[in-house]
Amino acid sequence: MKLHAQISGKGQPIVILHGFLGMGDNWKTLSKAYAEAGYEVHLLDLRNHGKSPHHQDFSYKIMAEDVNTYFKDKGLKNTILIGHSMGGKVAMFFACQYPDLLSHLIVVDIAPRYYKPHHDDILERLKALQNTKLTSRKEAENILKEKISHSGVRMFLLKNLKREDDNTLNLKPNIDVFINNKENIGQALPEDFTYNGKTLFIKGEQSDYISNSDKELINKHFSDFKIETISKAGHWVHAENPKSFLSKTMEFIS
Repeated sequence: MKLHAQISGKGQPIVILHGFLGMGDNWKTLSKAYAEAGYEVHLLDLRNHGKSPHHQDFSYKIMAEDVNTYFKDKGLKNTILIGHSMGGKVAMFFACQYPDLLSHLIVVDIAPRYYKPHHDDILERLKALQNTKLTSRKEAENILKEKISHSGVRMFLLKNLKREDDNTLNLKPNIDVFINNKENIGQALPEDFTYNGKTLFIKGEQSDYISNSDKELINKHFSDFKIETISKAGHWVHAENPKSFLSKTMEFIS
C-alpha cells in the first residue's frame, strides 16, 4: 500500500508514525523543528488514517509492511523511527523485523504488552458522525460531546473531518475497520520479536500507558533501551509538552 506522506528538510531521515485516529499533520510543529535541526522528516499517514488508502486488513504486521514498502520506495536507511501509541506499536513491529534500516527507535507512551479495547465510546460517537449529514464542526462536536467530556480529545477527533463535494462534512479514517478490528489495536508484540538497536521509550508523567511493571517486558524485547518521563504531559506527550519532547529526543539521536 502506498502511504500518504509529507516530507520536509534535508539530512538523516526521521520517519514519524502517528497514533490511533491521528495523522501525520499532528506532528507538523515538531517536524519543522527536526527539519531546522538538519534532518529529513517524513510524516506518514498509516493505512485507514488521514489521506492514506482504506483497506479492510488492519493489523500491526500489515502496517509494518506498509512502512517497509515506503522505506523501499524512498530508499531510506540509517533512519530514526518515532512512533506514538498505535504508531509506537507499528514502530516496534517494524524495528524487530527490519532492524538494519534503523539507527534509533523512539517509542512514545506505549509498551509492548497487550491493551484491552478502550476506545468504544470514541468509535461509537465517530460512527454516529459518519451516519449524519454534517453541515458544521459545531454540529459534529455536539454529537461527540454526548459521550466524550474531554474537550482536548474532541478537538483531536475533529481534525479527522473533511469537506465533501456536496459541502457536507465526513470522516477521513475508516471507522468500520477499526470497529471490526478493535482487538488488533491492543495487540502485544510477539514474544520472539527483539531489537538490539538504540531505543528510547518516552512516557507522559500523567499517563498510565507505560508503568514500572512494563520494564521487565520491554527489556525482553529491547536490549539497549532507556525510559524517559516527560513532565506536565499525559498520553499526547509530544503535543502537551513539545519543548521537553524535542529536547529529550534531540539529546538521544545526537
